[in-house]
Amino acid sequence: MASPPRYSPTAPDRECKLPSPSAPAGEYRPGKLSWGTLARALGSFRLPIQHTRLLATLDPLALDREPPPQLSPEKQQVPEKLTWGDQEPLSKIPFKILSGHEHAVSTCHFCVDDTKLLSGSHDCTVKLWDAVDGSVVRDFEHRPKAPVVECSITADSSRVIAASYDKTVRAWDLETGKLLWKVRYDTFIVSCKFSPDGKYVVSGFDVDHGICIMDAENITTVSVIKDHHTRSITSCCFDPDSQRVASVSLDRCIKIWDVTSQATLLTITKAHSNAISNCCFTFSGHFLCTSSWDKNLKIWNVHTGEFRNRGACVTLMQGHEGSVSSCHFARDSSFLISGGFDRTVAIWDVAEGYQKLSLKGHNDWVMDVAISNNKKWILSASKDRTMRLWNIEEIDQIPLVIKYKKAMGLKVKQCERCDRPFSIFKSDTSSEMFTQCVFCRIDTRGLPAETSSSSSSGRENSPPLPGGSEDD
Repeated sequence: MASPPRYSPTAPDRECKLPSPSAPAGEYRPGKLSWGTLARALGSFRLPIQHTRLLATLDPLALDREPPPQLSPEKQQVPEKLTWGDQEPLSKIPFKILSGHEHAVSTCHFCVDDTKLLSGSHDCTVKLWDAVDGSVVRDFEHRPKAPVVECSITADSSRVIAASYDKTVRAWDLETGKLLWKVRYDTFIVSCKFSPDGKYVVSGFDVDHGICIMDAENITTVSVIKDHHTRSITSCCFDPDSQRVASVSLDRCIKIWDVTSQATLLTITKAHSNAISNCCFTFSGHFLCTSSWDKNLKIWNVHTGEFRNRGACVTLMQGHEGSVSSCHFARDSSFLISGGFDRTVAIWDVAEGYQKLSLKGHNDWVMDVAISNNKKWILSASKDRTMRLWNIEEIDQIPLVIKYKKAMGLKVKQCERCDRPFSIFKSDTSSEMFTQCVFCRIDTRGLPAETSSSSSSGRENSPPLPGGSEDD
């Protein structure tokens, strides 16, 4: 078991006081560093040696083609004035650029009924933004001393947490900006999430390959699962009932942990052909989406609760040209968005199993994505130091989406099980077999063998899933 986190009081962190230079400019002082040297060293923070070596070895951003050339600092800068514009002639997707961070923006969220935005960055800051005019409302004080890797916010938008490479998780009051508590761990934290009911916080470990579930009110440890995976955790999250925790890892494995029984409910090994970067539940908790460095996303049925090492899934392919770094479901699960190393944000129609649109404009890796509750806005965070707020309210009426849908030759049917509309290919000779939407078909494939075999057709005669199968 990993050692429990050590609680630190809410008093402000002690700042390191650097002596002011006393020597004349240009004079060499043996054994002492100039103020300029120290400032430059602090300003160019790098990941710990272990992280740098790990990332360099795994090469998570490898593409089939050569990586894009590094842009000069002049080209990375964006105008301070926030402007709206069209992403490309046929798309007609308005967007707004939000600039204010001095380094890569690693995490982003909507909050306060979609009127505010939350972001965390490798510049060691956590910021609250006004979604209307794009201005920074608050910089949360007593900030981390190292890059922020992930932020999370409670469902009622009352509290914010942030995990940092300084091995801490901090919590603030959103309205006042007051630091509520800080927990320091003995290992690097790569992910942190509030449970939907706000009672728990789950943190993912790097070196220890485990997760820690903590009581967010009493700041006490509920459980620490060391070596939960065989390699570093990349992401973890609670299901909508706040009772199960999904975690994904560089080991290509998916695990679901039950908070009450303190046991692993589900393990899916070799879920992808490369490291899994992120995961998210649908709002029903029935399905889990995973994104991977293998350029694909998969939607898994995780509701059966069986102790098994495989699962029924749908694979979403041909949406990104490089590693996929993040994924997020719309509240009604009607569509899914993802961001990747190819600098794009992909919008997926889940029921139809295809990419509806690709949003282009970022100058570097898209590190995180979010969807507003009203499904009208997409927020993307990028390594190019900016966020983009995209208005997708009229997405089904724009020429590019209509053109692509016609080119695919889709026709709409209604699911006989849940009445959800879904599409099939007009040219598919076996299309009469598909009388259920993709979610219901995953359900059928995910049922225990004795249940599904009770049907007249039998499990082996059930229609295949679009884009993937259990053998993927």
